[in-house]
This record gives sequence, C-alpha cells and structure tokens, in this order.
Amino acid sequence: MNYDPHSMHAEAFINDEEIQETLAYADKNKENDELIGEILEKARKRKGLSHRDASVLLSCTIPERNEEIYALAEQIKKDFYGNRIVLFAPLYLSNYCVNGCVYCPYHAKNKHICRKKLTQEEIRKEVIALQDMGHKRLALETGEDPVNNPIEYVLESIKTIYSIKHKNGAIRRVNVNIAATTVENYRKLKAAGIGTYILFQETYHKKSYEQLHPTGPKHNYDYHTEAMDRAMEGGIDDVGCGVLFGLERYRYEFAGLLMHAEHLEAVHGVGPHTISVPRVKHADDIDPSAFDNGIDDDTFAKIVACIRIAVPYTGMIISTRENQKCRERVLKLGISQISGGSRTSVGGYAEPEEEENSEQFDVADTRTLDEVVHWLMDLGYIPSFCTACYREGRTGDRFMSLCKSGQIQNCCHPNALMTLKEYLMDYAQPDTRRVGEALIQRELENIPKETVRNIARERLAAIEHGDRDFRF
Repeated sequence: MNYDPHSMHAEAFINDEEIQETLAYADKNKENDELIGEILEKARKRKGLSHRDASVLLSCTIPERNEEIYALAEQIKKDFYGNRIVLFAPLYLSNYCVNGCVYCPYHAKNKHICRKKLTQEEIRKEVIALQDMGHKRLALETGEDPVNNPIEYVLESIKTIYSIKHKNGAIRRVNVNIAATTVENYRKLKAAGIGTYILFQETYHKKSYEQLHPTGPKHNYDYHTEAMDRAMEGGIDDVGCGVLFGLERYRYEFAGLLMHAEHLEAVHGVGPHTISVPRVKHADDIDPSAFDNGIDDDTFAKIVACIRIAVPYTGMIISTRENQKCRERVLKLGISQISGGSRTSVGGYAEPEEEENSEQFDVADTRTLDEVVHWLMDLGYIPSFCTACYREGRTGDRFMSLCKSGQIQNCCHPNALMTLKEYLMDYAQPDTRRVGEALIQRELENIPKETVRNIARERLAAIEHGDRDFRF
C-alpha cells in the first residue's frame, strides 16, 4: 500500500513503508549540507514542508545548520503568532475508563487509583474556581467509559460549563479531549458549541499502538486514527492532534504526525488547528523509565522547532507535564498555547486540599496562574485569554486563510491586550497588574494599523469602566 494523503483509510495516509523510507532518506542526508540548505530556503517561504523534508531537518547533525533551524523556527513563530501566548486549563470530569493503556494510570486494571466522576454541581464548583483564577478557556477531559462517561454526560457538562457566570468570570471556549467516537456524536459536540476537538494518537506505529492498548475500544488503531476525519465530517473544523513522545521512536512519530497533518489538509482543505507535544511522565502506577524511547530536552526542543517550520500556521500546545525551564525554552521555538495553574485530578480545583490520587500525570510546573502570567510578561510575551476567533466564526479554513495572509494579527494582537486587561482588572496580584499595565501601553504602539490601534484604546478604556468581552 503506497502513501496516499487523500485516502480515508488510516494505513494509507499513515503508511509504515513510507515512514521507514523517510527515516532512511533522512539518515542518508543528515550531513548533506547542500540539500539541507535547499530545504531551509524552501522553509523560509513560510509555506511549510513535507514530512520527508522536515525529517531531514530533524535528523540534521551539522551544528551551523541546526542553529539556522532554531533561528528560523523562532522567526516563523514571531511572524505568525507574534509574542502572544494563549492560556488554558484542563478540567477532568471523570477518570473512569475501560481501556487498558499501559502508559496511563486510568487503565481499567488499576484498582487502587481513586475513581471519581463529577456531578453537575461539582462541575459548577470546579468552573467557579477556574473562573476565580481568571481562566476563560478549558480543555475538557474524561476517560473512555460508555456507562460512566456517555456522550450525554459530556454534553450536559458542556452546557453546565457555559451557563456559569460568576462575578466577571465566564468560560468562553470549551475544547474537548475525549475518546474517538461516531460522526453522529461529533455533530452533537459541534451543536453544543465546543471549540477544538483534541485527540492524541499516542503513537502512529500500528504494532506498538496495539501493544500499548491491549484491551478496550482504544485497541482499534484504524478507528482511533480516522477519528479526525469523522470529526470533520460531523462539522468540527478545528481539530487538535498530538503524540505521546517516549512511547515509540521520536523520528517515526514526527513523520507520522506530519503525514496526518498532510492528510487533513489534502482531504478537508485545512490541517490541524493545534498540535500538542506531551512526553511520557510519572503517574500513579506508571514509571516513564519503563519505556525505551524517552527523549531528552535538547531533542524535545528540536522537535518543537521542526514542527513549527513544517506547519507554520498551526498552534502548538505544551502542558504542565513540562517544568518551567523546559517550557521557557520551547516558547520561542514554536509553542503558542500553555496551561497554567493546572490540576490533572478529578475535582482538584475546588477542593485541592482534599485531592485524592486521581491524577492522570504528575504536574511539573506547579505555579499559580498569576505566577505564570507574571513570568510570561517578564519574558516579553503577552498572556492571552482570547477566544474571539471561535466566537466570531473564524475557525477551520476561515482562520487558516487569515493566518496564512498575516491578517490575523489585526485581530489577535488587540484581542490579547483586551483579555489581558480583563485579567489584570479582575484577578491579578498588584505587582502582576503593575507589570501588565505597562506592557499593554507598550504593546499598543506595536499595533501597525492606526485605526485598529485607536479602536483598541477605546475598548481598553471601556474595560476599565466595567464593560467586558469586547472582541475584534
């Protein structure tokens, strides 16, 4: 079976033979200075790279060329995403799960982890706690369990989340990270008003995938891998991909991930809205050293840089799985969204002092949201709580066309400043507010269009006087 990005069958668009040939090609050319130079010239056009060209850059061993790769990734990040970093938090609704995933403590055979499912009233308390931090964007998480976590429970929870208005708080975007499901259920999620549908492939290596998922519905590689196609058929035009680095050889996963992006672009006209780059981390009964394919921080940084070059328009997400030092390094290389003040347990926000062993993984960056916001500003970034594109209908190909043309900057930059202003007014500690107000005044002058700059000033003043939720 040959590689065919237009095929709807998983083993055609994630073709093992093609990946193996790509890795051999990359090995053969990892010191080919002329070819690497040509690929970098192609990348400088900001049109992206094929999985094969990007794999050559990832394998490159020429120090000077690697410096070029990092510099180009940093520049592309600035060109498309500026100095904005979007903030979100995960919300775990339930850790009941029927799968046997060997890298996740939620696996069905784990009998000592505390199983918990939030009631709608408990969800309300969690959301109020998140709103009181300042969050506007959530990533909803559940285990796969058709009895305890049916689609009806997820839909009811989304309705509850959107309904809660506490003080000046409101969750404006609920992204959903739940198990692969049917076109009909994706239509229901779309009708419920979700933002991005997120599903990590975990590994694109089919044999490894089946071994890592020995039991449960997730064992079905094809059904899982083809989920994004069903989601898009169901009307969800923003989807988020990712692999769990450490389960399989990282270069194999890198090529597979880009092939998946190529497939979505070829079939649906738009690639993934986001790509996540989690690494295997310690959890309740999970020892990351048990997996043979762990990657160090240098390799991780190069993966981020090469993904940014290969898919310049796609958002990139890093979670609190990674520590502050690691997150700081990769922010400039391609990351555009991070979590802050996160809890990976069920019910961990409202009553953290009573938190039981229901975490999916250990959090490495344990700072509060305010500390993360202050840190980002100290680094020269604009912490953004913006959800305007989703609410204004700038999703899917509409978002990508604006992003590719560079016009999205006219929306994102002022919206980021306005949502930061809201945060500073309502939630920030005094020193964070002082730093933030100075940053806003500086960044106003960096809005290139005078008309947009003047509108932003007017709306920032309105926020100061109590109005909320302005957006371009």
